[in-house]
Amino acid sequence: MAVYGLHPIAEIQFAGFLFVAMNQLVSQAARMRFRSMGIYTCPLVVRAPYGGGVRTPELHSDSLEGVFMQTPGLKVVIPSNPYDAKGLLASAIADPDPVLFLEHIKLYRSFRQETPEDYYTLPLGEATTVQEGSDVSLFAYGAMVQVALAAAKQVQDISIEVIDLRTIWPLDEETIVASVEKTGRAVIVHEAARAGGVGAEITAIINDHCLYSLLKPVERVTGYDTPYPAPGYEDDYVPKPARVIDAIKRVMEP
Repeated sequence: MAVYGLHPIAEIQFAGFLFVAMNQLVSQAARMRFRSMGIYTCPLVVRAPYGGGVRTPELHSDSLEGVFMQTPGLKVVIPSNPYDAKGLLASAIADPDPVLFLEHIKLYRSFRQETPEDYYTLPLGEATTVQEGSDVSLFAYGAMVQVALAAAKQVQDISIEVIDLRTIWPLDEETIVASVEKTGRAVIVHEAARAGGVGAEITAIINDHCLYSLLKPVERVTGYDTPYPAPGYEDDYVPKPARVIDAIKRVMEP
């Protein structure tokens, strides 16, 4: 459908089921522009709820964004609030290439926000600074933006810059580098497993472009390198403000 000019929007019930569509999404849709040398594109949007904190059974709370951000030709978008969700989804639908649009389950009912009724878009691949700061750069996306803001609010006498990545592939390298060059310290928060995750890629970007601006090694606050746990254990798995505050304090140590 997408190759023949339509702009289909598919919804996968939960992100944990995306592996069933791995061949179609990764081997077919994402490669269409490359395979055809630009003759064909695949303007497909795949929406999928992800993330924990709502006591779901197995395969309903997985955070798989780290897997799909390694797929050339596929954009990965993760909004943190209703306003961004509407603008980013409009841009994803208009994009000529496939977009994986991940929506954190917990955010569906966490809070309300006024959004314009008129059509508007937000650019893919651009992060936004939701709180200015000068001492620490705190990077997050999806539901972890609220966790990052809660942690920043609790810390006294430390100026924390909170950046909502919004698109995790492609990452907004310019904003990441500019923030770390200003603060000299970086903390990255995400719910997905630590190994091979978004935090690892951001750390590599920082080390490649502003290593000599760092005052302390980059800290990552993440889920653990295990399958997503049963509901009774998820409070110990999902990052909380206390873990973020501990990381902030470590990068601020003399």
